[in-house]
Amino acid sequence: MIVSMMFTLVVPVIPDLPRLLSAPAEDASWVVTVTLLSSAVFTPVSGRLGDMYGKRRMVVISLTLMVAGSLVCVVGDSLLVVVIGRALQGCAVGVIPLGISIMRDLLPPERLGSAMALMSATLGAGGALGLPLGALVVQLVDWHMLFLAAALMGAVGLVLTLALVPASPLRTGGRFDFLGAAGLSAGLVCLLLPVSKGGGWGWDSPLTLGLFAASAVILLVWGFVELRVADPLVDLRATARREVLITNVASIAFGFAMFGPSLVFPQVLQAPGVTGYGLELSLFEAGLCMAVGGAMMMVLSPVSARLTGTYGPRVTLMIGALCTVAGYAVALLLMDEVWHIVLAATIASSGAGLGYSAMPASIMGAVPASETAAANGFNSLMRSIGTASASAVISAVLAAHIVPAGAFSLPSREGLRLALITATVAAVAALVIAALLPRGRGRAGPPVSGRRHLFRRRGPDRPPRRSRHGKECRPVTAADACRSVRSASTPTDRRGRFRPGP
Repeated sequence: MIVSMMFTLVVPVIPDLPRLLSAPAEDASWVVTVTLLSSAVFTPVSGRLGDMYGKRRMVVISLTLMVAGSLVCVVGDSLLVVVIGRALQGCAVGVIPLGISIMRDLLPPERLGSAMALMSATLGAGGALGLPLGALVVQLVDWHMLFLAAALMGAVGLVLTLALVPASPLRTGGRFDFLGAAGLSAGLVCLLLPVSKGGGWGWDSPLTLGLFAASAVILLVWGFVELRVADPLVDLRATARREVLITNVASIAFGFAMFGPSLVFPQVLQAPGVTGYGLELSLFEAGLCMAVGGAMMMVLSPVSARLTGTYGPRVTLMIGALCTVAGYAVALLLMDEVWHIVLAATIASSGAGLGYSAMPASIMGAVPASETAAANGFNSLMRSIGTASASAVISAVLAAHIVPAGAFSLPSREGLRLALITATVAAVAALVIAALLPRGRGRAGPPVSGRRHLFRRRGPDRPPRRSRHGKECRPVTAADACRSVRSASTPTDRRGRFRPGP
């Protein structure tokens, strides 16, 4: 929750960033863009490092980077300093998939579903609560206090992690794929940078088209190389499994669909009455209205866990997509009163809570425990790509339907409806894609992968088991089991020769 709150805390000051940082609006937007880029790059890297060297250790490192970035922003008054601080803050996004992976390693199966659903719900609930909290801080004190609040919350999370979260004993070992990390980082930057900046640069500009082409070439070469590396950053063969592949594709559509309320509903709540649809609320009041949906995500987390445990993540993800479609349908029909927006946002947020909890459950049901963090990190990256795409597409839709509203220009009612329809189409796409997932109840994935065996390297806090004679015990293999059964049913001696009975 602390990590997700960090992103919406700065929303109240985004319109004032050019003035606060003495920079053009195009340059000031890097405060938001750099966080997207750093989170996309660092999340899969932190997941792989967590599988190799300890998930708890990577959580501590990520939270430390978040606190350091927040403190840099506290003392920064220039654009460069704040951008550096925001880049460090973005490195904390990997905490969420790492935390879910720690739960799988440590919790018994009967408690894993509810714990995972609750943590997934905090992803949206924290963002919803951060908006009114940020607005309240800006109204009362200097804008630098937003980052001080983020640093304090990060420090609290760091202390709680060190004090309460035990280290996971599962480690994969191997060598870190530096070449794969560099290739994936370059490909993601070339992809996400034009997605977030294409509206200002022009979608048909040579820079935008060139970056898109470069990302396609880099990612293709990266995938070709990763398939031939012994210890790849991302196991593409595991990612190509049906359940993992469909879940990741559905995550892109779901991430796109869930960004609609963040752009449309606050504008309706805060717009002046001269627009014909504005409800004239303050930013703090609008944030409180949106926080209702975040609270509902927390309330529904036990329901989500029960649905996934009984019917599987496929059904939970489909119900979440249906709730999202229903929420947008309510907004398309009713958008004239505050309670209309609260109702629509709450229904859509309920769908988000169900979907966010079903995705990691589906991933963990198809990958070995030794690759959980990397797989969840890659799934989180897919959601980020969907969210970034939604920001670009919906912003372009709203910018194309502008009407004058006094001294400002705001989106028209038709533009807002078209944006909601776009998000609804994405939610329907997520529903259709989720229907392709295999049927079945949620289950844990295989304990080990074909290439990385958990017994290759054990954590320092879990020494290898030894027999009473001091010899190290090796894991029982399938051949051992077959040999035991054969010896129990057939009278043979130690060399396998027939032994007559007494």
